Amino acid sequence: MLLKFSVANFYSIKDKITVDFEAENISTEGSRRLGNNIFEFEKRRVLKSIGIFGPNASGKSSIFKAILFCSKLVINSHLNNEGDQFNFMPFKFDGYDEKPSEFYIHFVHEGVEYEYSFSLNQREIISENLYHYPGKRRAKIFTRNEQVGKPKSEIFSFGEGAFVKPLDVAQSTGRNTLFISRASQMDRDLAKKIYRFFLNAFFVGLPQIPSTYAVDLFKKNKELLLQALRMADSDIVDIEVRQEKIVAPVLPPNLPFGLPAFQEQVMTRFLTTHRRNPKVKFDLFAEESTGTKQIFSLLLVLLDICRNEKVLIVDEFDISLHTELADFILNLVHASQRTQFLFTSHNTNLIDVKKLRRDQIFFTNKKEDASTDFYSLYDYKDFRENMDAEKGYLQGRFDAIPYVSTSFESIRNLLGGN
Repeated sequence: MLLKFSVANFYSIKDKITVDFEAENISTEGSRRLGNNIFEFEKRRVLKSIGIFGPNASGKSSIFKAILFCSKLVINSHLNNEGDQFNFMPFKFDGYDEKPSEFYIHFVHEGVEYEYSFSLNQREIISENLYHYPGKRRAKIFTRNEQVGKPKSEIFSFGEGAFVKPLDVAQSTGRNTLFISRASQMDRDLAKKIYRFFLNAFFVGLPQIPSTYAVDLFKKNKELLLQALRMADSDIVDIEVRQEKIVAPVLPPNLPFGLPAFQEQVMTRFLTTHRRNPKVKFDLFAEESTGTKQIFSLLLVLLDICRNEKVLIVDEFDISLHTELADFILNLVHASQRTQFLFTSHNTNLIDVKKLRRDQIFFTNKKEDASTDFYSLYDYKDFRENMDAEKGYLQGRFDAIPYVSTSFESIRNLLGGN
C-alpha cells in the first residue's frame, strides 16, 4: 500500500512535490457516491487511484520516471561497481545540478508502516533513512549520512535489534549502493521485506511481453482475462499461449568480422481466436490492433494487482484506448478491495467529479522557471462539484492545458502561406 511519494530535483521537478494517497476530508454528496474510490487503513481513508493530467513537457512523465528510478535503485543498486554513476538528471537551472536529488516513500507492507528516504547526486548516495511504526510511534530502523565522517560507525546509526550485525552490511555498502539493497542481498530479514515490496507489490509500468512473468500471469488468470475482455466489448473468445523452439542467429560482439552463430531459443506467442471464425488464429502482438494489445497488457497485470492488493503506476495508461475502455479500467480498480493505481493521461473525459473525487485529480504545469508545478483539483477551494471540471480544464481554469495556437491563419503561416 502506498501512502505518499515525494521527489525533489529530478529532471523537470525542482522543488519537492508529493503524490498523496491519503484522502482529504470531503463529505459532499458526490464524494459519498464515490465511496468505492477509497478504502480504510487504521482509521485513515486511502485513495485507490490518482490521475495526473497536464500538457506535454509539463512533468507528468518526470513523476513516473522518479518512481521507477526509486524502485529500480532499491532492487538493483547492490549490483553497482565502483565508479558506476546513476542514470538520471537533476533540474538543470538555478544551480540545482550541483544539489542532491531527494526521494521519500511512505508505504505499508505485510501490515507494517514504513518511511524510507534517500538523497544522492549522480555519483553517490548522500543520505538514507528508514523508519517504521511498530506501534503508534515512529521508530528508527537506521539512518545514514555520508557527510559526517569516514568511519561506517559514524555514518550509520541503527535502531535496537533492527538488523543482525548491521555494521558488517555497512562495511560492504559502497557510496553508490543503497544500504537496504545491500542488506537484502546479504540475507537480512527486515531488508528483504522492504525489497519484496518493491519487487512484488509495487509495479511501475506494464510487464514486458513476452516474458516469464507475463506467461505465468496469463496462465493463472486466463478465464478472468477473457471475461474482462468480453466486458470491454472485445470479440476475442479465446487466447492461447504457445511456446515454440526455434533456431535463431546470435551475433558475435566483433561483427562485421565474425559470422553469426545459431542456437535454439524459445519463442512465445499469444494467439487469439475471434467470434467470426474460431478456427482462425491471430498473433496478438503482430496482427491485433494497438488498442487490443494495450487493453490485453493492462488487464493482464491489473487482474493480478486487483486480486492481490498491489500498487500499479502507468504513464499514459489509456493510450490507444477508447474512453469507455479507460472508464472500464478505473472501474476495475475501484471495484477491488485495496488496489492502488497511479496514472497519467491526456483523456479529459476522466476529469469528471462523477468518476473521480477532487483529491484524485492532479495537474502538472510548467512554471516560468521551467520547473514542474503539481497540484490537485481539491486545491481549488472555489470549485463546486456541480461545475464541469473537464470544461474548466479545457478553458484553462486550472492552468494545465497546452497553449497552442490552432487557428487556420497561424497554421497557414507556419507552412509559409501568404
